[in-house]
Amino acid sequence: MLRYLLLPAIACLFTFNLFAQHPAKKALGYPNSIVPVGIVKNISDSALLDIVQRQTFRYFWEFGHPVSGMARERDNTVKANYYWDYINEADGQPNFSKGTFGPEACAMGGTGFGILATVVAVNRGWIGRDTALKRIVKIVDFLIKADCYHGIYPHFMNGVTGKTIPFGRLDDGADIVETSYLFMGLLTARQYFNGDTPLEKYFRNRVSDMWYSADWNWHSKGDDKHLYWHWSPTNDFDMNFPVFGYDEALITYIVAASSPNHPISKDLYENSWVKGNGWKNGKTYYGYTLPLGNYNGGGPLFFEQYTYLGINPNGLNDDHGINYAEQTKNHTLINRAYCIENPKKYKGYGANCWGLTAGDSFKGYVAHCPEDDRGVIQPTAALSSFPYTPEYSMQALKHFYYDLGDKIWSPYGFADGFSETHNWYGKTHLAIDEGPIVVMIENYRSGLIWKLFMGCPEIQDGLKKLGFSKN
Repeated sequence: MLRYLLLPAIACLFTFNLFAQHPAKKALGYPNSIVPVGIVKNISDSALLDIVQRQTFRYFWEFGHPVSGMARERDNTVKANYYWDYINEADGQPNFSKGTFGPEACAMGGTGFGILATVVAVNRGWIGRDTALKRIVKIVDFLIKADCYHGIYPHFMNGVTGKTIPFGRLDDGADIVETSYLFMGLLTARQYFNGDTPLEKYFRNRVSDMWYSADWNWHSKGDDKHLYWHWSPTNDFDMNFPVFGYDEALITYIVAASSPNHPISKDLYENSWVKGNGWKNGKTYYGYTLPLGNYNGGGPLFFEQYTYLGINPNGLNDDHGINYAEQTKNHTLINRAYCIENPKKYKGYGANCWGLTAGDSFKGYVAHCPEDDRGVIQPTAALSSFPYTPEYSMQALKHFYYDLGDKIWSPYGFADGFSETHNWYGKTHLAIDEGPIVVMIENYRSGLIWKLFMGCPEIQDGLKKLGFSKN
């Protein structure tokens, strides 16, 4: 414990000027502030992981919205271009959606990831248990009164008013995928804060009220054909986008099937997910077989990270013969092998610099992957892969921290992305990329979040219902 207390203080003496002008230094009034550090050399691998997890967590703790406590979507307020290469898969055309997201914009999925990171922070002793619980209770109390639609929340929300911030003309209501990330965080915290204090009991009751009210089955339109991503009070299901994969939305089916009051059926899961476009792959890339997904060489690595913040893939199989440990690890190894081959000859790519996933780039927000490689590395890709490729992820971490740290290390951890070819080093941080770094490194180190979420009785029931089993 003494090591945790001394390292930040010692390093801060040498790095104060580096971080003095960063907005993170302006405390939001929350107790237990975490002091940022610069590059600390000659430390053990374990100490390095401590620093990276703790500093990345600062994004949620120091930059959390002061009214709602939720995770802000990002820490810059400029107009961002969002590129979703699968929204219009039916006609093969990419969809560009632009929006101005100011300091009040909070992300529902990012908030769920932030709650998971907060559990890690308490368990590691970075913040006090009671202090952390008060923050999460603030979030829950805010959400109870905020916009939701049949118990399902929007993608973005104003952190002051609780009103929906539309993501698009038709996307101005419920987002079932983002809500599943939120509940992954809430149910994990409900497992963790299991004491008999009045506040812990209050919190668990609040989460259970939200959990029992969320109508996941509403997004099936009353049949077992498709589960739809969005519903709008003004546009109904006009967005008409089924949740199909394989991709980051597997957790949505698991959470939806686990609902005590409004569960989806196994038939819906089979028809909409398993029989949907692009579920099975089976091809071999760089000597690794990829069981699932329709991307050549695998899609962005967040496919293997968002769901598995809570779901432990090790020993997880389903009644279709899929080995999820193989899926998650091989997709990661394929992504790294592609970066080592580096067919487009981008500067910097190699065994210690890899990781293609969705994130900010010099072209806006892009779902980077071997099929859409623009020379941009997202640190979250390799760092959130620690449970699958610990040796290779540590190799990348040391390169990012020691070799590139003067360009990409900040008071909130690593910048979201960089491109040595284009001499571009991002300054932004995104909640959905920060959270997985904290959580997946912890799952590698202790399995904490896996144990908590997989220990939730409803989640166990949902997994069994959908045909999953653990060896």
